[in-house]
Amino acid sequence: MFKIRHFLSQGEVFESMKHLHPFGAPGVPALGQKTNSLGVTHRTTITNIRRLLDTEGKVLVPCCLRTRAGILLDPSRGAAILTPGAMESSDEDEGRTFVQVVSEKYNPENFPYCRGNGMGVVVLSSPQGSPSKGQDRLNLPSVLVLDGCGISKAGDEAEVATFCAHVVELDLSHNQLQDWGEICTIVSNIPNLDFLNLSMNPLSGIELEPSLAEVFSRVRRLVLINTRVTWDTVHTLTRRTPELEELFLCLNEYDQVAESSTPCPSLRLLQITDNQLQEWREVRKFGPMYPGLDTLVLSNNRLSSVDEDTPQDSLQRLFPNLRSINLNNSGLNRWEDIERLNFFPKLEEVRLMGIPLLQPYTDKERRSLTVAQLPSVSVLNGSVVTEGEREDAERFFIRHYLDCPEETLPSRYHVLVSKYGQLTPLAEVDLRPRCTATLDVRWGDRTESLSLRLELTVGELKKKLKALVGLPANGMRLYYIARELSSALGPEEMKYSSRALHSYMVQDGDEILVVPKTKSRTASSTSTSSDS
Repeated sequence: MFKIRHFLSQGEVFESMKHLHPFGAPGVPALGQKTNSLGVTHRTTITNIRRLLDTEGKVLVPCCLRTRAGILLDPSRGAAILTPGAMESSDEDEGRTFVQVVSEKYNPENFPYCRGNGMGVVVLSSPQGSPSKGQDRLNLPSVLVLDGCGISKAGDEAEVATFCAHVVELDLSHNQLQDWGEICTIVSNIPNLDFLNLSMNPLSGIELEPSLAEVFSRVRRLVLINTRVTWDTVHTLTRRTPELEELFLCLNEYDQVAESSTPCPSLRLLQITDNQLQEWREVRKFGPMYPGLDTLVLSNNRLSSVDEDTPQDSLQRLFPNLRSINLNNSGLNRWEDIERLNFFPKLEEVRLMGIPLLQPYTDKERRSLTVAQLPSVSVLNGSVVTEGEREDAERFFIRHYLDCPEETLPSRYHVLVSKYGQLTPLAEVDLRPRCTATLDVRWGDRTESLSLRLELTVGELKKKLKALVGLPANGMRLYYIARELSSALGPEEMKYSSRALHSYMVQDGDEILVVPKTKSRTASSTSTSSDS
């Protein structure tokens, strides 16, 4: 079989004009030697092979040739006759095996060493898909990340067991696994598996047989994001995983929740974001199924309310251990829904970002009103609520509802009034710096009120006044008279041209006196002596 098309599509080893690598096998000519049928050297390109296939119509290939990505030419025995049509049967069509991908990724050439606790070296005696001649070991860590490798099958079960005896975490996301039997073959041979990620594998409508699910019994964290797994499969898994603590079911297009008669009391975290749940009656089904639930992540579902006929009794009974809930980007639009969160008896952490209810408010108002509504919550939207912040928020809450009609006041308002009393509105104090002041400008027997910018300098003010008072800027003196302090301080000459008006602490109603400059006495005496 001519296995070449897969490697080109994956881009792992060859492109059309890259050279073949001379990997050999015992008793098999290496690519650096000539064959009796097709002249192939280590400088031969895939493009040239294609050209030969096109012109010859058929090619005699000796034994077995290997590449870094696995077996390139693999006839069953001796020599084989291949035609161009044989290339259609490729790894891309058949899929790659877990064993093959592990062999490729973790051979010493690609993964030369490993450090730290939990790392291991597996010695291979006669591995299928071995990286190359002379390379008889794989450097395998305890955490295997094999995402996006085109895996669709497990491969040799004994080799899976040899490779994975020490593995505790396995990431198989973005592969082509669509058979629970193949997945179970892999998992059953990893005795210490704690974490399994199957996200983005096409598992829609494929049911897991209960008899196979026993192999997941040691898994504590399971990720099934965007797999479209059915609720029947989810329940089969949770019934067979007595140690399961974390379950991720995001992006699975669930618009309802199918109930299970068998609870999973070990589950602590359920993340079911980005689905299509809209009704609270679907969410409440999680309570009996996962009675030990500590964290519930429901963000990006369009839940319209937290609706219960008898909310206090129902929420206490259904979610007795819930400590954290995430309702980001849900459809909550009533304060009553926020109040009902108080009925979760152990709730400490809440996330409520992006909900319609809070859109009309500023960021400060949103946080203050929400903190005041949730007295037991110590972390809101990821930030710790301090005692000082809580008191400020509760006082803000009272003042926010001061002018509302009695019948519209929330029940929390009366609780807080009994705690702090009936508060009066805070005085509005504008602490922004003033920009202008209205001053009386007086010259001679005339006075005129002007609104002046306080960043004006004395020099700029003189230029502004010269047209008004009929004096050149260098022919006037200015005196500042504070209205309230004029009797005590008298006029203050504004001598320095670069000094700004605000530095005089100018207030509305103060006065600026304009006086023409006169020649000094010394200058007059000097002038008289010269005339004599």
